[in-house]
Amino acid sequence: MFSVNRSSYKYWVKRPDSPKPEQLALQKLVSKAHEESYGSAGARTIADRVTNTDKVPLSRYRAAKIMRLLGLVSCQQPKHRYQKVVQEHSETPNLLDRQFAVTEPNQVWVGDVTYVWAGNRWMYLAVVMDLFARKPIGWAMSFSPDSQLTGKALSIAFESRGKPKGVLFHSDQGSHYTSRTYRQLLWQYQMTQSLSRRGNCWDNSPMERFFRSLKTEWVPASGYSSLGQAQQEIIRYLVSYYSDLRPHQYNGGLTPNESERLYWENAKTVASFT
Repeated sequence: MFSVNRSSYKYWVKRPDSPKPEQLALQKLVSKAHEESYGSAGARTIADRVTNTDKVPLSRYRAAKIMRLLGLVSCQQPKHRYQKVVQEHSETPNLLDRQFAVTEPNQVWVGDVTYVWAGNRWMYLAVVMDLFARKPIGWAMSFSPDSQLTGKALSIAFESRGKPKGVLFHSDQGSHYTSRTYRQLLWQYQMTQSLSRRGNCWDNSPMERFFRSLKTEWVPASGYSSLGQAQQEIIRYLVSYYSDLRPHQYNGGLTPNESERLYWENAKTVASFT
C-alpha cells in the first residue's frame, strides 16, 4: 500500500532507540574540533582534524552530516573583488614572483601587518611566516605600524629559527618594510628582500590568507577589550591552535608543526643513511 519493502520496514522496526557508542564518540570529537576553532571550522577542516589528530577516520561528507545533526555551523566569508597591478618597486623587484611552493624550511619567509581592535583603539600585528609549512615563526604587536614593529617580528623569527643564512624575505611595499631601518636589519641578517607589486594582494597571498583565517576564525567581531587580552588570545592562536591543531590543506591535512617535524625526521634519516 505504501510502496515500502517488507525488509525495509523490519529494519526500521528493529532499529536501536539510541545511537551507538561509536557514533556518540564521533559526535563528541566533531563538537570538540568545532569548539576549539571558536566555531569557524567547516566540514573539511573538522574531518582532517579528527582523522589526523584523533586517529579516527572521518570523511568531509560524514563530518558535514554530523554537523547538521548537532546544529554546528561554520562562518563563511563573502567574495571580494581584487585589483590587479603590475607595477614593481623601483629598487627591489618581486623576486618571489608567486612561487609559494618551497622545498625546505628557512628558504622563503613572508611578512605582513594587519590591525585588530583592542580596548578603544586599533592594535597592529606583524607576522613572519615560513612558506614551507605555512607556519608563523615571528610576531609582534603594538599601537604603531612602523619599522620597529616589523623589525621586532623579524628578529624574533630570526632568533627562533636558529639564525639561518640566505633566507628570501618577501612582503608588500609598505613603508615599514621599505624603510632604511628595515633594510639594514635584513642586510645584518644576510637576507634577500623581495617586494610585491604595488596594490597586488595576490603577490603575498599566503599572508593575506593567514590574516583572513585569524580574523574569521578567532578574533571576535567586536574585537578585544584590552591590549593584554588581544596579545594573549592571538598568541594562543598562533602557537597552539594554528600551528599545532589546525589542519592545513597545503600540508596535505597536516598541521604546520607536524609537517615540519616529518621533514626534519626524514632529513635525519637520509643523512644517517648517507
